[in-house]
Amino acid sequence: MVNNFYSPSYEITPFTMAVLAQHGHSNEYTTCVMETQEEFFVEPSPTKLIDYACKSFGASLKGRQDGTKDICNITHKAPIAVDPSSGMYFFPTISPLNAKCSWIAHSHIDQMKIAENQCTEIVFKNGKSIIIDVSYGSMLNQIQRTAQFRYLLDNRIKYLRKQSAVDMVAEPYA
Repeated sequence: MVNNFYSPSYEITPFTMAVLAQHGHSNEYTTCVMETQEEFFVEPSPTKLIDYACKSFGASLKGRQDGTKDICNITHKAPIAVDPSSGMYFFPTISPLNAKCSWIAHSHIDQMKIAENQCTEIVFKNGKSIIIDVSYGSMLNQIQRTAQFRYLLDNRIKYLRKQSAVDMVAEPYA
């Protein structure tokens, strides 16, 4: 059997705050990963890193996007649950098909501010901040859509857990 799953040297974790597209020297983009304690650059694009992260939890980015559509009918710039059990919900800043697309971890955001030139400043819970070249209104919409998706998915998971607890048998069948 041929295994075509590529595992990058970096894996997204609950400590990942943002996966940012950075404009390089020869009009190429690299990726800056911001974690709570450090920042570093990696080769795969932000969207490829998100896809790898989804695959490490049993689904592809496309599968996660389809799930978001099924749960709350968001079809464009859909937020995704990389792993809902560990609270890893990310949203794209622009279309994931665009090389300039960055991904932000919903749970790490403390506040947003309007920045110059139609940009948005995101302040994370650890005090670090970034400027995103996306309007404040668009970013606010992404945060709200992610919150709504997160709420709906978490409620589904809680309901299923509650149902499975009711259906449990005290002793397994022999």
